[in-house]
Amino acid sequence: MAIKFQYNKVSLQEMQKQLKVRSEALPVLKFKEAILRTEAEKAKRKMTELEKNILNKIKAYEYMNILWQEFPQDIITVRNVKTSVKNIAGIKTLQFEDAEFELRPLCLFNHPLWVSDGIKLMKELIRLSIEKKLLASRAALLEAARKKVTQKVNLYEKVQVPGYFDAISKIKKFMNDEESLGKAAQKIMKKKILST
Repeated sequence: MAIKFQYNKVSLQEMQKQLKVRSEALPVLKFKEAILRTEAEKAKRKMTELEKNILNKIKAYEYMNILWQEFPQDIITVRNVKTSVKNIAGIKTLQFEDAEFELRPLCLFNHPLWVSDGIKLMKELIRLSIEKKLLASRAALLEAARKKVTQKVNLYEKVQVPGYFDAISKIKKFMNDEESLGKAAQKIMKKKILST
């Protein structure tokens, strides 16, 4: 991307202004990129932890596989998922707070005693699964935002800042050469006037 400029003072001032804006924005963008990277990694780590936790809870009750066939179908439904908005470096993400469940009426006299424990386990597994999904969407959102910021950092750092430096030096060199030529022309004219 070539930076367009003219060889005059107005263009020089504009180039200096643009260079200053980008030079001041670069550290802020790098900081934002670092925050987004660490938060995305944190969300991925927590998501992996939750996944392991879910698998461990399922394995802990694996010996009851045959009994789960007796578990009443559609007894638990998620009524509401409470979330809050967390602002991470200007990116709004959802954070899991709690899940509200609705239980279908169940007569515990007609079902074995372990069904109430099964309901508690199911609620816990559903909560963990919902939190894991929210963390996955947060990680994806933060990673996409980080990629955009990284592109902007690279654009500023590798293209625009060097481009503006180059444009400024070309304009200054041209203006100095023009000034030198003007002074030389004045000296020649002065000598011609004095010699006649």
